[in-house]
Amino acid sequence: MRSLSRLSVVPTTEFLGNFDPCRPRMLVAGSMPRTAKPGVAIPGGHRIRCGRGMTCMKLGFRLWSPQEPTRESGKADSVRWKSRFKDPMGKGKKVAVENVRGGEDLWDAAAVAEQGSYPEHLVIMVNGLVGSAEDWRFAAEQFVKKLPDKVIVHRSECNTSRLTFDGVDLMGERLAEEVRSVVKQRGGVQKISFVAHSLGGLVARYAIGRLYEPSTRVEPPADAKDQFDEEGSLDGRIAGLEPMNFITFASPHLGSRGHKQIPFLCGLPFLERRASETAHLIVGRTGKHLFLTDSADGRPPLLLRMVDDCDDIKFRSALRSFKRRVAYANANYDHIVGWRTSSIRRQHELPKHHLLVEDDKYPHVVFVDKGNVVIKHNKVLVDREAQKYDLEEEMIRGLTQVPWERVDVSFQKSRQRYVAHNTIQVKSYWLNSDGADVVFHMIDNFLI
Repeated sequence: MRSLSRLSVVPTTEFLGNFDPCRPRMLVAGSMPRTAKPGVAIPGGHRIRCGRGMTCMKLGFRLWSPQEPTRESGKADSVRWKSRFKDPMGKGKKVAVENVRGGEDLWDAAAVAEQGSYPEHLVIMVNGLVGSAEDWRFAAEQFVKKLPDKVIVHRSECNTSRLTFDGVDLMGERLAEEVRSVVKQRGGVQKISFVAHSLGGLVARYAIGRLYEPSTRVEPPADAKDQFDEEGSLDGRIAGLEPMNFITFASPHLGSRGHKQIPFLCGLPFLERRASETAHLIVGRTGKHLFLTDSADGRPPLLLRMVDDCDDIKFRSALRSFKRRVAYANANYDHIVGWRTSSIRRQHELPKHHLLVEDDKYPHVVFVDKGNVVIKHNKVLVDREAQKYDLEEEMIRGLTQVPWERVDVSFQKSRQRYVAHNTIQVKSYWLNSDGADVVFHMIDNFLI
């Protein structure tokens, strides 16, 4: 095979282990024939989106064997059978993947055939900035392999690539519509959970506010009233389903504005100020939302509004309706999202480094706070023109009106620590495999 320096990029419709007849592919090849022969190395990595309407392949080569289906074999169907991951727990299992409106559904083929119906628990996975459904490939397949008769996983793809520049609200509206479509198509599902990475956590929070359906008011037990605020607990539905888990990975819940919320800016006021002023030029309306510069007509920034119930969207009630809310956060080496904003804590609430103890089963999970008690705060009026830390404080006060579990992660001893933001979700197995134990920790503690 020719050296990489001499390879060219040409369109192809060959089966690359992730074939979709409705989408164009790009194949890195030299003078490779359109029908590969056994033993020829073809790209086997994950795809990434390079812009609207275009998909490219991340480099990563594997050998094609005659047993693998090709387009000529007539098996390029919208439902594909896969068992690609070398996971002993998933050995012998086949994962069915079906393209649906806005993304892909995954489930265990054998379990569905045996039960005669789809699993009742729908898991929605949401990508981050400039991401795609491909970012959750590893985690989605592990979900299905470990909980074959329990879950059906939907990897959202309504907000990909440059569409993630449209703003948290527009992205949230698209996600809500996509979820409604999936729920309608999978009529047997009864429960719903969300798993989101980075910006996707904010998008998911907006979407559940739009999907929230209030039902009856539930009074807390007499011995647990101190765990709830004056509003009590609300028993509601999300898209008509019972809400179970709301889980985020390295999500900027408090935005990106403020001291060390974007670590690669080194906490320098000049750089943070410039980033706040220019973010919208790079990532559009999303930048304004992240840096809390979107206030207009006397209304507070969107992220500040999203910590409470509004007239038309019940953000806090939607969060409260879930049985669990979990924030996975990188304690270090995440250069994109800071520890405080991803774990919804103040600086003095972060665990001390000497308290971080590694777990033999989950070596990169270094601290777990179950967060069973709601943190009560005295109501403080905040001047909208006050300093950025006052806005952050008000967001913390709002979000912690419901209990959160915090799971702190550290890749300090990993060779992949410098890409911790992607490693925590195993965005690409070849580059971020050290985060697999974090994914397994999520699945092992998932409320079914």
